[in-house]
Amino acid sequence: MRILIVEDDDRIARSLARDLRHQHHIVDVARDGLEGWNYAEAGNFDLILLDLMLPKLDGVTLCKRLRQAHSPALILMLTAKDTTEDKVIGLDAGADDYLVKPFTLEELSARIRALARRYRELAPPCLVYGDLVLNPAAQRVTVQGQPLHLTPKEYVLLEYFLNHPHHVVSRSVLRDKLWKFDEESGDNTIKTHITNLRHKLKAAGCKAIAIKNVYGMGYCLELLD
Repeated sequence: MRILIVEDDDRIARSLARDLRHQHHIVDVARDGLEGWNYAEAGNFDLILLDLMLPKLDGVTLCKRLRQAHSPALILMLTAKDTTEDKVIGLDAGADDYLVKPFTLEELSARIRALARRYRELAPPCLVYGDLVLNPAAQRVTVQGQPLHLTPKEYVLLEYFLNHPHHVVSRSVLRDKLWKFDEESGDNTIKTHITNLRHKLKAAGCKAIAIKNVYGMGYCLELLD
């Protein structure tokens, strides 16, 4: 999943980001509500971990703004306030779940898994292209019935290409989809991930698709006969 943490406590934010990245999520961190709004507008996040008490723009207001903007991201609100009234306010603002501080990383991970199951229930059906099958619910890829082991970024790349066959995809679009805002993602980095994905598809014997270079523009996925 691509996750945005909106948390002004640097210690908590760094700990959460480190743990979630170890779980192979792509994670960005915003330090205040306004920065969180800017990140959410610019990025395509599956889940937002949203602190209630934030500088510049509080969590409830940000949550309402995200829902008014029809953000599809799941929102898990994090707060030290544990009264029923506070929980109701957060949920009524559009949050999908509510977790009271202090909490363990194990509990947070369990909440995220529960939300992810809900997300996957709404996920599109399997993408089938010849001998290649991508299952969005399980985030699993097989070629000729055998598992194809991809890194998180390789998986997101492949899923995006499969959802946009014959479309020329620019490198700037790929950067927005795959990389954290503060992470280096030059053309050489993107080229490396594309090359690695191609090698894995070829080694697995995939005969259904090919990722082609479009000179000066980006990449295009072609379906093969």
